[in-house]
Amino acid sequence: MSNPATRNYAHEAREKREAILAEVRAAIERGCVAEAAKRAETGAEAQCFSDDSAARLKSCPELAEGSCPDTEQHEGTTGPNAAPDPASLDTGPCSDEGAPGGGEHKKTKREEERERKEKKRQEEQESARQKLANARPALILHTTAGNQVVLPSKDLPLERDQAEEWGKHLDDRVAADGRLWVGETGRRASIEYCLKIRGKDKHVNLAHFNPVQREVDRTAGRRNIILKARQVGITTYVAARFFLRTMLQPGTLSVQVAHDQQSAEEIFRIVHRFLENLPAEWRRSALKTSRANVRQIIFPKLDSEYRVESAADRCAGRGLTIQNLHCSEVARWPHDVEETLAALRAAVPPDGEIFLESTPSGAGGTFYEEWQAAPETGYVQHFFPWWWEQSYRREVEPVNLTQEEFELMMKQGLDKAQIAFRREMRSQFRNRFPEEYAEDPETCFLTSGHCMFDVAKLDAALKKPPEYCDERENGNTLYLLPPVTGKKYIIGVDPAGGGTDGDRSCAQVIEVEKGTQCAELLGHYTPQELATKVARLAQQYNHAYVAVERNNQGYSVLTFLSLECGYQNLYPGGEKPGWVTDRQTRPAMLSRLEEMVANLTHLFLSHRLLQECRSFVRDREGRCAAAPGAHDDTVMAMAIAQAVRAECRVTLPETEKEPAVAALVA
Repeated sequence: MSNPATRNYAHEAREKREAILAEVRAAIERGCVAEAAKRAETGAEAQCFSDDSAARLKSCPELAEGSCPDTEQHEGTTGPNAAPDPASLDTGPCSDEGAPGGGEHKKTKREEERERKEKKRQEEQESARQKLANARPALILHTTAGNQVVLPSKDLPLERDQAEEWGKHLDDRVAADGRLWVGETGRRASIEYCLKIRGKDKHVNLAHFNPVQREVDRTAGRRNIILKARQVGITTYVAARFFLRTMLQPGTLSVQVAHDQQSAEEIFRIVHRFLENLPAEWRRSALKTSRANVRQIIFPKLDSEYRVESAADRCAGRGLTIQNLHCSEVARWPHDVEETLAALRAAVPPDGEIFLESTPSGAGGTFYEEWQAAPETGYVQHFFPWWWEQSYRREVEPVNLTQEEFELMMKQGLDKAQIAFRREMRSQFRNRFPEEYAEDPETCFLTSGHCMFDVAKLDAALKKPPEYCDERENGNTLYLLPPVTGKKYIIGVDPAGGGTDGDRSCAQVIEVEKGTQCAELLGHYTPQELATKVARLAQQYNHAYVAVERNNQGYSVLTFLSLECGYQNLYPGGEKPGWVTDRQTRPAMLSRLEEMVANLTHLFLSHRLLQECRSFVRDREGRCAAAPGAHDDTVMAMAIAQAVRAECRVTLPETEKEPAVAALVA
């Protein structure tokens, strides 16, 4: 730090210099060069000007004679004898920080910082001008609707209003007067312009639609259900479609739901690859993210978000408003698929988009039911067999074509390389080939899932219109055949937990003589409610013999039946009533039902029962149960009823009604 006395001296010297300089300038402006030279000489002696400045003034010829020429004499004079410009006078070596003669003027830190910032600003401006001059131009696509789809330059920042304008006409088709993407949607053009994927060749390149993706893009509506062969590109297409909408339409929430955690992570890697390969200028502007991890991407400047969830999480999507919903491999979702799917779809407004897609997994379950009901629910059906995928071929000459292969080639226009691929996949997947590589939307369901029952018999029965004489409780209770006086009946009961989620409770009424199904009760009931309804049903069918599965909730149902309802005609009698389903009884009761369905299909009249039989499959360990997402309540209740019928000789009790039951019927 400089001495205070030195700073004061420097201040005084600066003031003196400025005063003398002002006098010199005033003399020159009046044309009095001699006076100016004299003042300059005084300044030089005081070290306020350099000696060179004083010498320049003295060099004028008039100064040698000591005259003071007037203003006109020197106005406009040029050359060596001209009066010097006051601004050209050197103010000398005086320093602001030191004593006279202290050397050259030193810049303060503030001045240096100011100059540095100014230089940086000028460099940035020049860089921006150069970038703008060298930037690739935007692509402008004209659409058949008379609009424009402007694909912004990848070398310049993307502003929010640009993104929003870009996203307005994605559904429009490109007009024929252009050179690129003629006849395709603005969406396809946009995806192929800026999103990159990792192909089957393991290289990351700009997306290019395959035939499956082009067809979906051409025909998709707001509600879509897709039945497909494996790995035909649907997941990647829907991810790209929704990512584009998320980054171009502010306020958008897109959610993809996979069937398990591993698949959710794989989908997120696809989406994150879109993000990390966007142009750098875009990512530093409107598409800057505040979060891009844990299966979530947020664009704060757009107020948009992209999420990838797992159906294993029962709370996936709850409490959200979802503009774009993709449910992947729905046929393989765990837990209660119907409940999870209903909660997700309820979060999508009418103008949102929904894609349900899956490979088949048995002719039953939520996805199968959604596919069958699509024409009534307004969902657009898309089916893509394996030959839509261009890479599914083997350059091997197949020999000895079978009749089935020859017919497939003729019907679908396949070549021998595709048939060679088909043979290879059939040898690898064996019975699972129709499930993994679907060939038509009917047989892929019929042959997948290893259904325990005779599929052909079930399908023939399901084609017949349902027949019943009465229904109650909004269809929960179906009366298929009325009770006949003198006949004996058995009721098999499969209780459930009683909540509104998960499996339902079921009671099946059969006639003892032939085993014909007569009535069916199905719904979510508490043990007390179920006991009351079963007691009423038993009384209506000639005081039927009731067999309640006593596993889990069955104990409570039996207690309410015997104590509260006063119903005592319970299997098998004695101190411990109720049917026990265990490792010994379960295989036998299901085998009996399997044989009856195959040989006496006409005895089973409920379409609910037939449909659950359709999705009752045998897994790889040989255990038979409902397919993922399906139910087996009607199947198990019927199996109990038929097992009890085969096991014992049923006799009717006295016809006199017990008071409690009579009150229920009344």
